[in-house]
Amino acid sequence: MKINWHCKTWDALSKEELYAIIQLRIQVFVIEQNCPYQDLDGKDLKSKHLFALAEDGSCVACARLVPPGVSYANYSIGRVVSALHRRGEGLGRELMVRCIAAIREEKDANEIRISAQLYLKKFYESLGFIAVGEVYPEDNIPHIQMYLNL
Repeated sequence: MKINWHCKTWDALSKEELYAIIQLRIQVFVIEQNCPYQDLDGKDLKSKHLFALAEDGSCVACARLVPPGVSYANYSIGRVVSALHRRGEGLGRELMVRCIAAIREEKDANEIRISAQLYLKKFYESLGFIAVGEVYPEDNIPHIQMYLNL
């Protein structure tokens, strides 16, 4: 199935695109991971959204690119997710490669910070991220801070 990649600011998202992004995030983070949490935290309004839509309009992968001063002093990538039925196709890696490339284009970008779910540490390390600090709970899921020097 063909997918189309997009990177848009909050204001440029259509209602349908926003719906598809939120639907995927809730499906994975709340239902699949059984983790009720406040997804709408205000950061979406200030972020760019990189996402892949299938031909039927469903979102199969997405992340938000958060500018400096919102989550961390530097750029960050958050709400990284891929649809369960599309895992194993390399969408997660392609999503992260596209996110890193988009942030590299920003003139003031020198580092990317993420709060990674611990079970994905090796995946992020394979993309060049380095873990820092201790493991901590976020929404009752073990996380670790990671960064990538640009």
